[in-house]
Amino acid sequence: MDSSDFIEFFVNRCKIYDLEHVRYPGMPQYRGQPLGFQYFLYGHHESAYDREKTGPRTGASGLVVMSDHSGTHIDALSHQAEDLKLFGGLKVEPSVETALGFNSFGAEQIGLLVARGILVDLAAHIKDPMPGSKEITLRECKKALSAEKVTLRPKDVVLVRTGYGKFWNDPPKYESAPGISPGVSDWLGEIGVLAVGSDNVGWDLPSAVDPKTGSNFPGHLLLVVRRGIYIMEKLYLEELSKDRVFEFLFIGLPLKLKGATGAPLRPIAVLPK
Repeated sequence: MDSSDFIEFFVNRCKIYDLEHVRYPGMPQYRGQPLGFQYFLYGHHESAYDREKTGPRTGASGLVVMSDHSGTHIDALSHQAEDLKLFGGLKVEPSVETALGFNSFGAEQIGLLVARGILVDLAAHIKDPMPGSKEITLRECKKALSAEKVTLRPKDVVLVRTGYGKFWNDPPKYESAPGISPGVSDWLGEIGVLAVGSDNVGWDLPSAVDPKTGSNFPGHLLLVVRRGIYIMEKLYLEELSKDRVFEFLFIGLPLKLKGATGAPLRPIAVLPK
């Protein structure tokens, strides 16, 4: 297959699903990161228009102010620590954690994510949407996978749908979504997946504390810190579910933000027509 054949196949014979939500001020956000997203238009066409000096052309431009964990994004390995140690036992100290970001495990080191993607569609196979403010159990995840006739493999990208993606424009409703239990996170870690993602605010249930690890957000501890597995949050999975697409090519393109603890993500799912 030469380049023209590949381009023809990808463009004309594949369906591409956009898994990113639109970013807007006031969009759903974990309460521990209140900055969220703001956009300010500071360069205006009307104020720049001077036909005698610059001709007919004008330009407009804006300023983006946002958390590195706002909107659809991916967590860098510097985002989480256990007893002040990052993945691999790297100690958090001034040479690693600086005012300008991390010198190790910054978002610029995540790289491209290209892998087999699996949708664990809980909402489609159990209840749509899933009951809010609860933890998704391992039994529920295995039930959905059984219904889909899909088996997880190492290096997969596993996306969990709770059904709350449809509430993106209703932040209080979206933020009441269930979270993934530590039992599920531990199981996915044992399989050795490349990354996980969900259509909720923060993968875990923010209000829950895991008695085994003594930690809140235990999935972040089990996946990011102990195993170096990336977590993606606030994904849009409704179209995949509508078309009953459970297995696909996943492509995720994180911004290369040097030293950042996370990065905005442009994820897509690709499937031959």
